[in-house]
Amino acid sequence: MFITEAWAQGAGGGGSDFLVQLFPLVLIFIVFYFLLIRPQQAKVRAQREMLAGVKRGDRVVTGGGIIGLVTKVIGDNELQVELADGVRVRIIKATITDILTRGESVRGAKDSDEDDKPMLPPPAPAPERKSLLGSLFGGGKK
Repeated sequence: MFITEAWAQGAGGGGSDFLVQLFPLVLIFIVFYFLLIRPQQAKVRAQREMLAGVKRGDRVVTGGGIIGLVTKVIGDNELQVELADGVRVRIIKATITDILTRGESVRGAKDSDEDDKPMLPPPAPAPERKSLLGSLFGGGKK
């Protein structure tokens, strides 16, 4: 008689157990969506917008780390990039990882050699060096 009551108690209420088991899976999916999927979609969207805005005169960095100047937009997926004076290559637009500077025209960027050199601050003057004995006794090496 006690056995039939025990079986009867364990048989009921299966619907709420299913929801309790499903809740952690739904929670994990929500966390993955907000921490992984959504930021990746925003990154892909920003990359797509950057590639759509590439134009003639832009200084770009390719996936291999090569810096060049866009001389011609050949099509939706192809560009002509000048790597050095007279060295022009055709690249696929998707290989561009960054746009360093936006340019107006290729001729304006080629007028002077200073555009190819990086802008660095002027070097600081070298400090006067003192010898060990001079710094100990107050005199300097001259």
